[in-house]
Amino acid sequence: MTEPAGGPGGGPLAGVRVVELGGIGPGPFAATYLAELGADVVRVDRPGDDGPLATGSGLRRSRPSIAVDLKHPDGVTVVRRLLADADVLLEGFRPGVLERLGLAPDDLLADNPGLVVGRMTGWGQDGPWAPRAGHDITYAAVSGTLHAMGTPERPVAPPPVVADFAGGSMYLVAGVLAALVSRAGTGRGQVVDTAMVDGAAHLLTSVHAMLGQGTWTDARQANVLDGGAPFYDVYPCADGRFVAVGALEPQFFAELLDVLGVEVDGEQYDRATWPAQRAAFTEAFAARTRDDWAEMFESTDACVAPVLSLDEARAHPHLAARGTFADGVGYPVPVAGPRFSGTPAAPPGREPVVGADTERVLRVRGFSADEVAALVASGAVHQA
Repeated sequence: MTEPAGGPGGGPLAGVRVVELGGIGPGPFAATYLAELGADVVRVDRPGDDGPLATGSGLRRSRPSIAVDLKHPDGVTVVRRLLADADVLLEGFRPGVLERLGLAPDDLLADNPGLVVGRMTGWGQDGPWAPRAGHDITYAAVSGTLHAMGTPERPVAPPPVVADFAGGSMYLVAGVLAALVSRAGTGRGQVVDTAMVDGAAHLLTSVHAMLGQGTWTDARQANVLDGGAPFYDVYPCADGRFVAVGALEPQFFAELLDVLGVEVDGEQYDRATWPAQRAAFTEAFAARTRDDWAEMFESTDACVAPVLSLDEARAHPHLAARGTFADGVGYPVPVAGPRFSGTPAAPPGREPVVGADTERVLRVRGFSADEVAALVASGAVHQA
């Protein structure tokens, strides 16, 4: 095995060689995750692609950047040479763009039959909407996910994690790893067509099951697990902050009532009692501050937790004890999970300047000094 060119190394994916064609959003997040799990990831950026979406999103960390002009024939040749002995290609272009660049998956698999081509799009590689643009909110909308979020009056836009990162990045990572496992038995790579809309829909598997069985109503805040039940909801406190309540089980519900000091008539799951339950809980929580309630529920199993801000979450004692956040990039960021007993993931690394590692990576990957110099002189690649 040749010297790694990028990625922290040492994690469970040590030795897996990944080439990422730079983009924004879920593709880069998948590459970040693979890098921090130990894969040798090299990001191929466009020369001059240093705007805020490219360099300010936190999704280019922990791996080197080389700058390659994919509209230059020699730039395409550079990428194909990098892919000749790579394990994985990650790309997030619209359908057809990779082919027009001269990097069609069939050609890449002919060069390297073991290559896994991970493709990340919003709508997938086929279907009537495949060519369309979109963002997290549009994929969440069409998948039905957005419909299930918010108040009875209107859906509420979530942070861009439901379709982009949960439905996109994590499914791309899972698909790539599954293809690598398959390759270990067959010797053959394949194309992994990851669509954010597919992932967002799949994440609602249990909701669709309950809907099909008649235990879920196709309306917002009308169900046990969407804020419809008073014992699974968010309540304001005396200081204007909030607590989250998830006392689903009878024993947890009993602890909730005990700490709140309230009594309710009827059965917990009798919907006729829910308005009275909600009124009692609302009045009780409004009498104390969020942190007062957090302290009172600290040693219970009532499933009550303070709703923390992003800054507060970083300092929470439990998350601090587990090292959920690290400060290795100049500010606190979440670290990669899960935790591995024998091959721990690497801490987050800094984001490089676009093209900062071009010459070094190409030399490590077998390009001669003269070849690198000629590529730089021709404009096919750029060294920052």
